[in-house]
Amino acid sequence: MLRGWSFMTRYKKGTVVLVLFPNSDLVTAKRRPALVVQADELDTGLEQVLVAMITSNLSRDGHPSRVRINKDSVEGKSAGILTDSVVLTDNLATVRFIEIDRGLGVLPNMDAVESALKTTFGLKK
Repeated sequence: MLRGWSFMTRYKKGTVVLVLFPNSDLVTAKRRPALVVQADELDTGLEQVLVAMITSNLSRDGHPSRVRINKDSVEGKSAGILTDSVVLTDNLATVRFIEIDRGLGVLPNMDAVESALKTTFGLKK
């Protein structure tokens, strides 16, 4: 079985994964948590998925395209994050399945992230 097809059943929208996330220079990358934001039903047949960067740099919080997750909250514990973090829906990347190390957890409520994505893409709320 192709590794990508097994991914489709393992990492659904809302899953927090540990991934080699590309920097904006597209030359370097850093292993970090990211949130799967791609629709489960998309099924492009490509061995890749769209993810949003997660950072522990709390100075990036406070923008409508970003969502804070506190590690001690229900969301933080379920997501498997180790420190207070911010999901940056304005920093997305398409990553190949082979760049995903493993799942860390699941964000139980994606409402705030969905709203942030609408801000990022200029969609009506």
